[in-house]
Amino acid sequence: MAVVGSVHGGSLHPKFQTLPPAKIFNSQKRSTLHRRPPSPPIFISTNLSDVNPIHLQNLYSSCNHSCHRFPNISPDGRVEPVDVDKLRIALSHSSVVVSVFARPETVASLPENLNTGGDWYRRMIPLTPFSGKLVGFGRAVSDNGLTASIYDVMVIPSLQGRGIGRMILQRIIRLLTNKGIYDIAALCSDQEMGFFKACGFGDDILGSTTMMYTRSGNHIMVKTAGRKVLMVPPLRKP
Repeated sequence: MAVVGSVHGGSLHPKFQTLPPAKIFNSQKRSTLHRRPPSPPIFISTNLSDVNPIHLQNLYSSCNHSCHRFPNISPDGRVEPVDVDKLRIALSHSSVVVSVFARPETVASLPENLNTGGDWYRRMIPLTPFSGKLVGFGRAVSDNGLTASIYDVMVIPSLQGRGIGRMILQRIIRLLTNKGIYDIAALCSDQEMGFFKACGFGDDILGSTTMMYTRSGNHIMVKTAGRKVLMVPPLRKP
């Protein structure tokens, strides 16, 4: 697991200085400009009440994403499902929550061509968190004064690579910087580091290292920013 530092000293990375104000995006035009596959219209919400914890649990499973830094992994490579009760608590204590919704009929199969199936009546219904399917998510935890950390940025596999993850990250950063918070870090896996760096994140200028308490054996595992794993002595009781 790696910590990727982003914004320091009250100035935003240029990639985040101009953000679209609208809540509903049709990213097909933008995808063409950046040579991305087509994407359906989406609805981005920052309202916690729009997130159904059970639907979010399903999204975690669809993305094979775990809230745990050291998850249990099945022989076929699937991570253990997130506990929905703990997920509900985590949501309530998150400082920023961003969720993305798309029409259910457009999500079924999108490997190459945009699927616009569904009857005409369903397509006439406005896209909202109630009529749409949860396809993307991200959140941040902050002290609401100085620092913040970004967690669990994910997009359903059939819509990955269409700029939705970047939109989620932009919205989280805008909400944090609007509160005057510029010391923002992202906790991500080695595989996710490329995405965050493409969105303007970089190595922590202070050289910080993430230390994770594993509660296993007689050691604590310390993983640096995607480089190596170190072993340190266990905590001593006072």
